[in-house]
Amino acid sequence: MEVIALITIIVIAAVLAVLLASYTARLKYEGKFRQWQEAERRRGEEEKERAIREAIQQSRAVLGGKFTEQMAPYLPEFKYDPTEARFIGSPIDFIVFPGLAQGEPKEIVIMEVKSGKTGQLTGSQRKIRQLIEDGMVRWELLQKKPEEEA
Repeated sequence: MEVIALITIIVIAAVLAVLLASYTARLKYEGKFRQWQEAERRRGEEEKERAIREAIQQSRAVLGGKFTEQMAPYLPEFKYDPTEARFIGSPIDFIVFPGLAQGEPKEIVIMEVKSGKTGQLTGSQRKIRQLIEDGMVRWELLQKKPEEEA
């Protein structure tokens, strides 16, 4: 009987040891998992905040550029009379008629204003520049005929 009791005690002790080991391992890995979750949550929040800051910065740059475009005729770098410039905005910014203020326009200047770091033209702006350089510009008059009285 003593052998059976001893074997029973050993089996119970082994089962308890296995249960205790699995419980401590579970606690250890759950703790690591919670740490990982918290780190990922913080990283996600930081990434979101960074994205928001970048979006705000980009938005400010775009708004500043649009403001600069419209105010260009009043900047010292603008070499024409501001009253002779007409803002269009898209796909080009201005058409300038030097001499128009004196009633004697001398030329027509198509102008794009860039305020960003790169100052690169868009594809359509490059195409418009090429059309102008190739002389593919013309004048058209659209005149609506008056309606005849019935």
